[in-house]
Amino acid sequence: MKRFALYISIILLAACRSNKEVYMFTSFHEPGKDGLHFLYSYDGYKWDSLRGSFLHPQMGKDKIMRDPSMVKGPDGTFHLVWTSSWKGDKGFGYTSSKDLQHWRPQQFIPVMEQEPTTVNVWAPELFYDEEGKQFIIIWASCIPGRFEKGIEAEDNNHRMYYTTTKDFQTFSPAKLLLDPGFSVIDAVIVQTGSQAYTLVLKDNTRNERDLKVAFAQHPLGPYQDVSAPFTGKLTEGPTVLKAGKDWLIYYDDYGNKRYGAVATTDFRTFRDINASIIIPEGHKHGTVFKVRRKILDKLK
Repeated sequence: MKRFALYISIILLAACRSNKEVYMFTSFHEPGKDGLHFLYSYDGYKWDSLRGSFLHPQMGKDKIMRDPSMVKGPDGTFHLVWTSSWKGDKGFGYTSSKDLQHWRPQQFIPVMEQEPTTVNVWAPELFYDEEGKQFIIIWASCIPGRFEKGIEAEDNNHRMYYTTTKDFQTFSPAKLLLDPGFSVIDAVIVQTGSQAYTLVLKDNTRNERDLKVAFAQHPLGPYQDVSAPFTGKLTEGPTVLKAGKDWLIYYDDYGNKRYGAVATTDFRTFRDINASIIIPEGHKHGTVFKVRRKILDKLK
């Protein structure tokens, strides 16, 4: 009986370990030709790399994979979108997987085909809307002459757009998500409470090029009260995770050729936590999501 009890305890301990969730971080390496890379972490602060590329890009004019964004749907499927070209594409790449090893055929989602002068579609970002039971995809595009020029060139004056889908087969027409009065890219939606959403965004104007936040009661806005910057200049590609009571905002500190991070509890005051994080060199603009430990163990 003692041996049997020990055997059952070992099985339960192993099952508990395999079902525990860990953090993973999508990544790409410059110039984006070799595809999808992953980092992983058990605490959200210290990260290690998984070796090699897990998916090679096949979509778009340039056939690159930059800014990979991953979200897990309610059925456990992982959905991935990415920037497929610097310029010339009117959409982005998409695929999905159950285990992050075997992928469905890649697709090109032409979200801006109704806008023939669209310069680019950058950094698509996924968000699952629990209330609406739908996926929201947001991205930055430039349509020359559409908005007040400001200090940016006409082919670099971006705004944020969105589409929604329940099945990644049919998509709502692209609509404007955010026009803050300046060129904006690299935005991510974070739900912080019931009817409480924060948009972390990059002010891409030449005199700024830093990260700010805006707030809304619904995931599709309207987002208001754009903040002062909470990072230094030459920062972009934010992603957000919850670790204990803190929200951690990771970002590509490309001016210093590293990844940086801040912590916040309210998205109004921010603490520099760069001394507390470890990010391998070469990691670029991705997003954090969670997986069961057994999925990570198989990838390793």
